[in-house]
Amino acid sequence: MCALSQKPLASLSLARALIFLLLAISSAAQAATTTVEAGTPLQQAIDRASIGDTLLLLGGIHQGPITIDKTLKLTGKDKAIIQGNGEGRVVTISAADVSVSNLGIQNSGDSLATEDAGIYVTKAGERALIHNNVLTGNLIGVYLKGPKNAKVLGNTIIGSENPHVNDRGNGVQLWNTPGSIVADNNISLGRDGIFVNASENNIFRDNVMHNLRFAVHYMYTHNSTVSGNLSRGNHVAYALMYSNNLEVHDNVSDGDRDRGLFLNFTNDSNFSNNRVSGAEKCFFIYNANSNDISNNSFSSCDIGIHFTAGSEGNAVSGNAFIDNKTQVKYVGTRYVEWSSEGRGNFWSDNLAFDLNDDGIADQPYKPNDMVDQLIWRHPMAKLLLSSPAMQVLRWAQSEFPSLHPGGVRDSSPLMTHHDRQNNGSTAQ
Repeated sequence: MCALSQKPLASLSLARALIFLLLAISSAAQAATTTVEAGTPLQQAIDRASIGDTLLLLGGIHQGPITIDKTLKLTGKDKAIIQGNGEGRVVTISAADVSVSNLGIQNSGDSLATEDAGIYVTKAGERALIHNNVLTGNLIGVYLKGPKNAKVLGNTIIGSENPHVNDRGNGVQLWNTPGSIVADNNISLGRDGIFVNASENNIFRDNVMHNLRFAVHYMYTHNSTVSGNLSRGNHVAYALMYSNNLEVHDNVSDGDRDRGLFLNFTNDSNFSNNRVSGAEKCFFIYNANSNDISNNSFSSCDIGIHFTAGSEGNAVSGNAFIDNKTQVKYVGTRYVEWSSEGRGNFWSDNLAFDLNDDGIADQPYKPNDMVDQLIWRHPMAKLLLSSPAMQVLRWAQSEFPSLHPGGVRDSSPLMTHHDRQNNGSTAQ
């Protein structure tokens, strides 16, 4: 009886699957490609198109703003441009599976209050693909406002040069857009390159960002990846705040003004194989806990790592601190160990011996002494740096280690480091 009753159900399921497949094939067969010449009303062409159609925009100016409210592919050739009228958004996407590619998008409005943008994707725009476009003269380049699994790939985004930085928009802005990917874009000017808030499971990789405030600015964004990005000449490279479970690896900060990596209430995350050079502070850690910081390079900064505000449980090992004016700034009375399983970090100013030739220095390394602590707490004490009193203080601390204040200690400092800029060769 049971077997007999299951047979019709199986047949019904198979019939439904076949009907679905036939409908999909029929829809694909009916999809058409329509060329749209410059000067032709673009919104009318969109309204007339059928679901799944492709609109090929020919070279020249196509007047916006436009709204795409059905599944379409919008692509251009011969430098086709969609031009806004200086108000609101140029392109609004409010349907799933829309593709916008190979187009110039320009001249949005300039109101942050109304979220004016070159391309604005609503919550309904799931799986939107924004690919290989050039966006100029827009307040926000691309805004993903709630869609799932959207992709912003291979675009050039040039933002505002408004002298008031806070009145500029971001290159790519994301809000609550889980599963979305921003990759291979070149982003410059404007406020932040990528700004993301209240999201999760995002990937930000292989972007080049320059002449911005922050290259990547994270707020309340969890379980996400930041990898392979290049930040150059920005105020801050990677500002990661109030976020957990991040994978941050293989990024570069080259010559950013203030900070390379900046953590604020960022927890349970991994930071590896990043390279920061030439900033005021290579790495600033504020109240960030239980992170793994390994195999990074911090070089030629005023401060290698500034470590403050009770950050606890962070594992720091395998990093290279090279030619920073101050390798570590840690103001506190606790002792913090920066080595793991017999492997510490490389310190370019550590004039150490390795008599047994195991690659580990024979003595622990302590980057800060009592004089450093005194000067950080009382900056005017710098006037006394060359005084006999300071010399006596340093001597006393060297002779009586128990006088050493709390601070960072590397029990297994490395004698060499992995030079990622020289084809993996080892350098001292």
